[in-house]
Amino acid sequence: MSDPALGLAMLGLIVVAIMMGFPTAFTLMGLGIFFGFVAFYAPAEHWLDNRVFDLMVQRTYGGMQNDTLLSIPLFVLMGYVIERAALVDKMFYSVQLAFRRVPASLAVTTLLVCAFWGIASGIVGAVVVLMGVIAMRPMLSAGYDVRLASGCITAGGTLGILIPPSVMLIVYAAVAGQSIVKLYAAAMIPGFFLTLLYLIYIVGWALINPKIAPKLPPEKYRVDVPGWLKALESRSGRVMPGLFAAALRPRRAQAGYGTVVKNLGAALVPFILLAALFASAWWYVKIYHAPEAVSGEQPVEMAAPASAAPAQESQGLQELGEPEEAQELDTPSSDKPEALGGALAEKSEGDTTGAEPEYFNAWFFGFLVLSLLVLLVYYGRMDGESLEILKMLTASVVPLGVLTFIVLAVILFGITTATESAGVGALGAFYLAGYQTYPRRTIWASLAGALACFILAWSMGHQAMTLAVSTSLGSVFIGTAVPWLWDLATVRKLKRNLLESTFLTAKTTAMVCWLFVGSAIFSAVFALHGGQSLIERWVLSMDLTPLQFMLLAQAIIFLLGWPLEWTEIIVIFVPIFIPLLTHFNVDPVLFGTMVAVNLQAAFLSPPVAMSAFYLKGVAPKHVTLNQIFAGMMPYMLIVILCLVFMYIWPGMTLWLPNFLYGK
Repeated sequence: MSDPALGLAMLGLIVVAIMMGFPTAFTLMGLGIFFGFVAFYAPAEHWLDNRVFDLMVQRTYGGMQNDTLLSIPLFVLMGYVIERAALVDKMFYSVQLAFRRVPASLAVTTLLVCAFWGIASGIVGAVVVLMGVIAMRPMLSAGYDVRLASGCITAGGTLGILIPPSVMLIVYAAVAGQSIVKLYAAAMIPGFFLTLLYLIYIVGWALINPKIAPKLPPEKYRVDVPGWLKALESRSGRVMPGLFAAALRPRRAQAGYGTVVKNLGAALVPFILLAALFASAWWYVKIYHAPEAVSGEQPVEMAAPASAAPAQESQGLQELGEPEEAQELDTPSSDKPEALGGALAEKSEGDTTGAEPEYFNAWFFGFLVLSLLVLLVYYGRMDGESLEILKMLTASVVPLGVLTFIVLAVILFGITTATESAGVGALGAFYLAGYQTYPRRTIWASLAGALACFILAWSMGHQAMTLAVSTSLGSVFIGTAVPWLWDLATVRKLKRNLLESTFLTAKTTAMVCWLFVGSAIFSAVFALHGGQSLIERWVLSMDLTPLQFMLLAQAIIFLLGWPLEWTEIIVIFVPIFIPLLTHFNVDPVLFGTMVAVNLQAAFLSPPVAMSAFYLKGVAPKHVTLNQIFAGMMPYMLIVILCLVFMYIWPGMTLWLPNFLYGK
């Protein structure tokens, strides 16, 4: 049997072993060591001197040196701490009230909360199980179709592995040697676009066939309004004029002045968030990026690729006998096909980092005027019930939303690396968990920390940025430390959260690290036998265009998603396509984002379809796996539709990373 045949045998055996239920990481290592032993076998040497053991040590050490993997345990810890802080129940109830008049309101709420919670945690199993417990029975009790109820939970739960901060994108970045921040920027718009397609499908199905999602009776979403607020509304006609009048003339309200101010502050939250969003966008484009547009400097220093030690890696493999054709693909640059995606995928002659987007002013002020009009209509129609719902949303959604926005913003704007941002997210998760249990203690500790650090920073200098950063850090650190230390020293309500989150984080991180070790050994031996080179020559012999190559690659990944999970696909099969991207002139960021969208199918396609099994474990007994599978199948077609849009309009994926970091 020839060496390339051994490589193909490895590939076939790993698929069979995984489908039989063997652990992926240790199966990869076992096959890699066995076939590597065969490749390096020399009858004159003792079997302990076989060089496959040197390869195992080199690859294990190289994988553990991968800086990209450092952010995984922190992001996972952030997700588990938030997931166990009991924030989802309040969020689901408040969002349900906010969308109470939308068709299939419970399904829409479930999908939105799944997506939002998945973004914050990034753990598909935890999101699907938790939302299955919270949302499945209420939807079935309201008369919702089982397929609609199960589909929105399983599809919504998978969005967390696509929309940043995503562990899947971190794993792909480590495997493909790409910048995680570019992948995060590229996945933002496609992730939210896929969420929009899911929502359109749910609402459209409910409009076409209202029987699948009956409207809730009014008593299910009626909100109690305080008497003083009803009286204020009746005198002023609307809530907002009455609150402003009561703030200026407290005697007009039948409540304390502090209550009036709190309600007025809650009512102004949408305006404050909108103002902060547009002000940040204007500052970033017009002020922060203006010097870069002139000097051509990069706004951030991009981290070295995950496989940043190509010299060391390739040298080590060459010493272990890796054939040269497995390392380098003979594809003359003059014969390369036209770039996939047009100008967006080509390397520009000059760096465009920081260049102001075309028609920025028109789009900015157009959206600003439209947003203000919507806000005016909202405030004009606001009544006491709407204000109470807004207060619920402010308490349940805004804190987690602000934390998620900060985690993503500090990465995308180049303020921190992905690992540092993960640390910020983990700290914020502990802060929210402490606030959920001890709100007053957390607030007072935060104020004390902010004041102490402000005074300390003022004594050392008067720079505005130093004062702002020091005050913020002091508020968060002290606001986190005091409630947790108090809890651990007294009632220990948060101790279980801490223990479970730490254990699950260690378990998940160990799984990912073993996967990388096994994948590194397997891929090295696979290339050593010439399997990688054989596949590359076979693909090149078909003389495909970039479009045909992308169709072939995405079709293979889509089909692999039926029997395999996304982890196996990324660490085993995606590296086979990576060397071919250069020949077909396909942007690796675009390819990686399309793979991330495509891998939604790995959670939505039988027979593996882990989301279905997660949901089945907590669903009522009369809900069958076939019903759950039937509910998930339309979302697979929506994934394919999203991939078509991404190919037709590559700017949806590449515009944001190109604007932030250049091409």
